[in-house]
Amino acid sequence: MMNKEELAPHVKEIARVLEGRVKEEDIERDLDNYLNVYRMSLEASRRHIVRKYGGDPNALTKGERKTLAQLGLNEGSVDILARVMSSTTREITVSGTPKTIQSGVLADDAGTTVKFTVWDLTKADLQPNTNYLIRYAYTREWNGQPELHLGNRVVVEERPDDEVVVPEGISIPSSGGRSAPQTVKVSGLQDNMYNVTLTGRILSLKNREVDTPSGKKMMFSGILGDETGRVEFTAWEDFNLREGEVVTISNGYVKGWKGIPRLSFGEKAEVTRPKIDFPSAEELSKEAVRTIEDIERTGGAFDVSVHGTIVDIKKGTGLIFRCPECNRVVLKGVCQVHGKVQQIPDLRVRAILDDGFAAMTVVMRKEVSENLTGITLKEALEEARETMDIETISQRFEERLLAKPVMVRGTVMSDDYGLSMTASEARFVTLDVKSEAEALLRKIEVI
Repeated sequence: MMNKEELAPHVKEIARVLEGRVKEEDIERDLDNYLNVYRMSLEASRRHIVRKYGGDPNALTKGERKTLAQLGLNEGSVDILARVMSSTTREITVSGTPKTIQSGVLADDAGTTVKFTVWDLTKADLQPNTNYLIRYAYTREWNGQPELHLGNRVVVEERPDDEVVVPEGISIPSSGGRSAPQTVKVSGLQDNMYNVTLTGRILSLKNREVDTPSGKKMMFSGILGDETGRVEFTAWEDFNLREGEVVTISNGYVKGWKGIPRLSFGEKAEVTRPKIDFPSAEELSKEAVRTIEDIERTGGAFDVSVHGTIVDIKKGTGLIFRCPECNRVVLKGVCQVHGKVQQIPDLRVRAILDDGFAAMTVVMRKEVSENLTGITLKEALEEARETMDIETISQRFEERLLAKPVMVRGTVMSDDYGLSMTASEARFVTLDVKSEAEALLRKIEVI
């Protein structure tokens, strides 16, 4: 739950996009409602409010709080909390006009360092040995590393000295870059992370030849797991990987698709085989349970399990019909791409799952829907013929699923409308009321 202080910069950003047409107190009320009542993601809430009042959601900056080690090479908008280690000003010429800019080095409490440039000193004037919360900055690549840029949209807030405590003895580079890798678990991987160190067991492995600008190259891919979850990986060099072995990968990077992190590593990476006790492949293949809030923080997840309650059944649940060419759902036998087609019957569940702290959409295909509801496609077709109404199946699904606690397993993606899981498994569960209450109390204490 976000408080008034945390909402403030987002309220001002929405007000900027709406050009003052809506009062900030009205924006704050709407934003609080979408986040804390309807449990929409922050980005989806911001876009929805702008669209509601006739603005362009694409005009919003997409500030996301990251550590310095998580910065990507070309990010449009990020928020960071860091300490200024060095700072100088100099004059440059832009389009024949002299301009004073500021540059220096930032560091955080992990010992990571990044070079920064301030392009408008009326927006930010960063002083050495001072902590700042920097919002709506952006990054650009410099010598293969990200450099942080503070433009005319940046918002800078000085923070107390104890919020960022930089480790003693770190090396401050003259041209930015990172002085230390970031050691993470699988559940902590996020898109655009660089200089990652991760230890895990290789659960599957395959290789294939691919075409690259420099010619044909062998690519190795598979699934890596630790006690927090599993992630797909790609190795662009032959590190003599073996299925089942435990490896530590240093200097890897993360590229995601629709929020799902994927670990990659190439010629600059190092792979070692630590002699440590580590969970077996069988243990690592079991359910990796995570909260929706945790998944939202990382942007998505591969093959995770979530426990929650179905709080809404969405339109498009029940008996549907698909195009045989593109598999799209058709209406009255007409596909929006292929026109009139010989439609194929199918079953589907589209629901909202809430775990008490956040919510996401869950899509269950035919086999999962049949197993969970106990209603087969054959039975659904027979009932629809008898009643002459396919909506009766949707109603039966709603009766069996709404307000029921379930466990769902699958891959979670993210977009402008929040998180969405395509479930590979689903089953009803019995809630441990005592444990749920204790978890809620712990959450309230933190807030």
